[in-house]
Amino acid sequence: MKELVLNVSESTQHIPSRLVIASRESRLAMWQAEHVRARLLALYPQCQVDILGMSTRGDEILDRALSKVGGKGLFVKELEVALSEGRADLAVHSLKDVPMDLPDGFALAAILERADARDAFVSNDYASLAELPFGAVVGTSSLRRQALIAARYPHLEIRPLRGNLDTRLGKLDRGDYAAIILAAAGLTRLGLESRIRALLAPEHSLPAAGQGAMAIEIHAGGNVDLAAWLAPLNHLETAQAVTAERRLSKLFGGSCQIPLAAYATVDGATMRLRAMVATPDGKRMASAEVSGAADAPELLGEQVAELLRAQDASAILASCSADAAPDAS
Repeated sequence: MKELVLNVSESTQHIPSRLVIASRESRLAMWQAEHVRARLLALYPQCQVDILGMSTRGDEILDRALSKVGGKGLFVKELEVALSEGRADLAVHSLKDVPMDLPDGFALAAILERADARDAFVSNDYASLAELPFGAVVGTSSLRRQALIAARYPHLEIRPLRGNLDTRLGKLDRGDYAAIILAAAGLTRLGLESRIRALLAPEHSLPAAGQGAMAIEIHAGGNVDLAAWLAPLNHLETAQAVTAERRLSKLFGGSCQIPLAAYATVDGATMRLRAMVATPDGKRMASAEVSGAADAPELLGEQVAELLRAQDASAILASCSADAAPDAS
């Protein structure tokens, strides 16, 4: 099964009469669905485009870390059921929430142009991580961010942070945390740029695979013209970059259960791919980067994986997987 449908026949001339988008019901997810809806209406003004809002297990389980209850796939499974049952034609996801292996019959039909992929430092009292005093509590839902913060600022206390974007900001405002780390793209999309005190440079906080990108997922058993209708939404450079990132992540069994970062940038025909794996405490870390042809993204992912393996990355991640095994509760 192809991960990305990048080349679709242009022979289909039919205009869709109605399309249904499946989306999580969080404010950010609905913004993303509305954005895709607007793009589709611009392409097909005579088409009726509706949004099917849904709650997922990932939205409902808020008292435990994702790494303990099944991973990021909890945010997409219910949407995939709606696709397979024909209740929706396409699903819109934050790409970093999409597992590296899709179920049989599903495909990513388009990757939209990436927004800012950086992490954002959010605090009501401090301007940067460096300003936080000894023992200050930092909230994050990501083992990747936890590892990177712990490596640079071992004097800080890092605690899990779950919930949608508004819930996380609310916990900060209540004083549960001195600071929290969020994806800059989500804050920007909801007009919350003013909450960002600092943007973390990739050199200090390398983004997760797919961070800042939106993906459109379809079921192969649906409308045969659907992939062709969605093809104009695909942004080639972003698709190339995230293909490299996801290939690398897949080779290491990438999920929210391991601290792994992968970030690719494209400049013309050249791609630069940087990656990192670490233990959650940041005490063991491997990093690598390569540059090469942008039209061979999977090869670059494999090359970086080999460089990481040479630094004992597999052993690092094996110890993380053992520590983060899902609990039985």
